Amino acid sequence: MRALATLIAVAALAGLSACGDEEPGVDEPAREGLAIPVDGIQYNVFITRQINPGIEPDKELYQGRPPAQGSTFYGVFIQACNDTDETHEAIDDFVVKDNQGEEFEPVELPEENVFAYRATTLPPGECIPEAGSVNQLGQSGGALIMFEFPLEVTENRPLELELEGVEETKVIELDL
Repeated sequence: MRALATLIAVAALAGLSACGDEEPGVDEPAREGLAIPVDGIQYNVFITRQINPGIEPDKELYQGRPPAQGSTFYGVFIQACNDTDETHEAIDDFVVKDNQGEEFEPVELPEENVFAYRATTLPPGECIPEAGSVNQLGQSGGALIMFEFPLEVTENRPLELELEGVEETKVIELDL
Protein backbone atom coordinates (compact mmCIF):
# COMPACT_ATOMS: atom_id res chain seq x y z
CA MET A 1 0.00 0.00 0.00
CA ARG A 2 2.85 2.37 0.88
CA ALA A 3 4.57 1.58 -2.42
CA LEU A 4 1.36 2.43 -4.30
CA ALA A 5 1.05 5.77 -2.48
CA THR A 6 4.69 6.59 -3.29
CA LEU A 7 4.16 5.67 -6.94
CA ILE A 8 1.07 7.92 -7.17
CA ALA A 9 2.97 10.83 -5.54
CA VAL A 10 5.91 10.45 -7.95
CA ALA A 11 3.56 10.33 -10.94
CA ALA A 12 1.76 13.47 -9.74
CA LEU A 13 5.05 15.34 -9.31
CA ALA A 14 6.20 14.27 -12.76
CA GLY A 15 2.96 15.60 -14.22
CA LEU A 16 3.36 18.93 -12.43
CA SER A 17 6.97 19.36 -13.51
CA ALA A 18 6.00 18.71 -17.14
CA CYS A 19 3.66 21.72 -16.95
CA GLY A 20 6.66 23.94 -16.32
CA ASP A 21 8.17 23.01 -19.70
CA GLU A 22 5.48 24.87 -21.66
CA GLU A 23 6.59 28.04 -23.42
CA PRO A 24 4.11 30.93 -23.01
CA GLY A 25 2.94 32.20 -26.36
CA VAL A 26 3.86 28.96 -28.13
CA ASP A 27 2.43 25.94 -26.30
CA GLU A 28 -0.36 28.04 -24.84
CA PRO A 29 -1.24 31.72 -25.23
CA ALA A 30 0.68 34.07 -22.95
CA ARG A 31 -1.33 36.28 -20.60
CA GLU A 32 -1.44 40.06 -20.76
CA GLY A 33 1.26 41.56 -18.58
CA LEU A 34 3.76 38.80 -19.39
CA ALA A 35 6.64 39.83 -21.67
CA ILE A 36 7.34 37.29 -24.40
CA PRO A 37 10.25 37.31 -26.86
CA VAL A 38 9.71 37.44 -30.61
CA ASP A 39 12.72 37.77 -32.91
CA GLY A 40 14.93 39.21 -30.15
CA ILE A 41 12.45 41.77 -28.78
CA GLN A 42 10.31 41.44 -25.63
CA TYR A 43 6.62 42.25 -26.26
CA ASN A 44 4.25 42.99 -23.38
CA VAL A 45 0.54 43.81 -23.70
CA PHE A 46 -0.19 46.05 -20.72
CA ILE A 47 -3.93 46.38 -21.24
CA THR A 48 -6.68 45.81 -23.80
CA ARG A 49 -9.71 48.04 -23.51
CA GLN A 50 -12.61 49.45 -25.48
CA ILE A 51 -11.90 52.78 -27.20
CA ASN A 52 -14.75 55.31 -27.40
CA PRO A 53 -13.57 58.25 -29.53
CA GLY A 54 -16.61 60.26 -28.39
CA ILE A 55 -15.38 60.70 -24.81
CA GLU A 56 -12.28 61.89 -22.97
CA PRO A 57 -9.53 60.65 -22.83
CA ASP A 58 -10.20 58.47 -25.89
CA LYS A 59 -10.76 61.54 -28.12
CA GLU A 60 -7.00 62.04 -27.95
CA LEU A 61 -6.24 58.44 -28.93
CA TYR A 62 -8.21 58.43 -32.17
CA GLN A 63 -9.85 61.15 -34.26
CA GLY A 64 -10.88 59.07 -37.28
CA ARG A 65 -14.16 57.65 -38.48
CA PRO A 66 -16.49 56.12 -35.90
CA PRO A 67 -16.81 52.33 -35.75
CA ALA A 68 -19.29 50.77 -38.15
CA GLN A 69 -22.84 50.14 -36.95
CA GLY A 70 -22.77 47.11 -34.65
CA SER A 71 -19.00 47.35 -34.11
CA THR A 72 -16.67 48.83 -31.54
CA PHE A 73 -13.00 49.76 -31.27
CA TYR A 74 -10.58 48.03 -28.91
CA GLY A 75 -7.10 49.25 -28.16
CA VAL A 76 -4.24 46.90 -27.42
CA PHE A 77 -1.56 48.85 -25.54
CA ILE A 78 1.79 47.16 -26.07
CA GLN A 79 5.43 47.71 -25.22
CA ALA A 80 8.30 46.30 -27.29
CA CYS A 81 11.81 46.39 -25.79
CA ASN A 82 15.16 45.25 -27.09
CA ASP A 83 16.92 43.72 -24.09
CA THR A 84 19.72 42.21 -26.19
CA ASP A 85 23.16 43.49 -27.21
CA GLU A 86 22.17 43.60 -30.90
CA THR A 87 19.87 45.79 -32.98
CA HIS A 88 16.54 44.16 -33.90
CA GLU A 89 13.61 45.12 -36.10
CA ALA A 90 10.29 45.40 -34.24
CA ILE A 91 7.45 43.46 -35.81
CA ASP A 92 4.61 45.21 -37.59
CA ASP A 93 2.40 42.23 -38.34
CA PHE A 94 -0.37 41.74 -35.79
CA VAL A 95 -3.68 39.94 -36.11
CA VAL A 96 -6.42 39.10 -33.60
CA LYS A 97 -8.28 35.79 -33.91
CA ASP A 98 -11.46 34.81 -32.10
CA ASN A 99 -12.41 31.28 -31.05
CA GLN A 100 -14.29 30.83 -34.34
CA GLY A 101 -11.12 31.42 -36.38
CA GLU A 102 -12.19 34.85 -37.64
CA GLU A 103 -9.23 37.20 -38.12
CA PHE A 104 -9.03 40.96 -37.54
CA GLU A 105 -6.35 43.31 -38.82
CA PRO A 106 -5.44 46.54 -36.99
CA VAL A 107 -7.13 49.81 -37.90
CA GLU A 108 -4.61 51.99 -39.72
CA LEU A 109 -3.86 55.04 -37.61
CA PRO A 110 -2.66 58.32 -39.17
CA GLU A 111 1.06 59.15 -39.08
CA GLU A 112 0.42 62.14 -36.80
CA ASN A 113 -1.16 59.91 -34.11
CA VAL A 114 1.46 60.04 -31.34
CA PHE A 115 -0.19 57.14 -29.49
CA ALA A 116 0.08 54.64 -32.36
CA TYR A 117 2.47 51.70 -32.33
CA ARG A 118 5.06 52.18 -35.07
CA ALA A 119 7.44 49.36 -35.86
CA THR A 120 11.02 50.54 -36.06
CA THR A 121 14.59 49.33 -35.69
CA LEU A 122 15.38 49.08 -31.98
CA PRO A 123 18.98 49.44 -30.82
CA PRO A 124 19.97 47.66 -27.60
CA GLY A 125 18.10 49.01 -24.59
CA GLU A 126 15.46 50.91 -26.62
CA CYS A 127 11.69 50.45 -26.44
CA ILE A 128 8.43 51.24 -28.19
CA PRO A 129 7.05 53.49 -26.84
CA GLU A 130 10.18 55.52 -26.32
CA ALA A 131 11.14 56.29 -22.71
CA GLY A 132 9.67 59.64 -21.64
CA SER A 133 7.09 59.70 -24.46
CA VAL A 134 3.40 60.48 -23.97
CA ASN A 135 2.62 56.76 -24.44
CA GLN A 136 5.20 55.54 -21.98
CA LEU A 137 4.23 58.09 -19.32
CA GLY A 138 0.48 57.89 -20.00
CA GLN A 139 -2.20 55.82 -18.33
CA SER A 140 -1.61 52.71 -20.44
CA GLY A 141 2.20 52.72 -20.57
CA GLY A 142 2.10 51.25 -24.08
CA ALA A 143 1.71 52.12 -27.73
CA LEU A 144 -1.75 51.73 -29.30
CA ILE A 145 -2.68 49.02 -31.78
CA MET A 146 -6.38 49.51 -32.51
CA PHE A 147 -8.86 46.92 -33.79
CA GLU A 148 -12.50 47.15 -34.88
CA PHE A 149 -14.62 44.20 -33.78
CA PRO A 150 -18.28 43.43 -34.46
CA LEU A 151 -20.01 43.45 -31.06
CA GLU A 152 -20.79 39.73 -31.22
CA VAL A 153 -17.08 38.90 -31.54
CA THR A 154 -16.50 39.97 -27.96
CA GLU A 155 -18.57 36.89 -27.04
CA ASN A 156 -16.27 34.62 -29.09
CA ARG A 157 -13.55 34.55 -26.46
CA PRO A 158 -10.77 34.04 -26.01
CA LEU A 159 -9.50 36.62 -28.46
CA GLU A 160 -5.83 36.08 -29.22
CA LEU A 161 -3.27 38.53 -30.54
CA GLU A 162 -0.76 36.91 -32.87
CA LEU A 163 2.67 38.54 -33.01
CA GLU A 164 4.04 37.43 -36.37
CA GLY A 165 7.80 37.78 -36.52
CA VAL A 166 10.21 36.80 -39.26
CA GLU A 167 11.53 33.78 -37.35
CA GLU A 168 8.60 32.95 -35.07
CA THR A 169 4.99 33.69 -34.16
CA LYS A 170 3.71 33.94 -30.59
CA VAL A 171 0.22 34.41 -29.15
CA ILE A 172 -1.12 36.53 -26.30
CA GLU A 173 -4.65 36.00 -24.95
CA LEU A 174 -6.36 39.39 -24.72
CA ASP A 175 -8.19 40.19 -21.51
CA LEU A 176 -11.57 41.44 -22.74
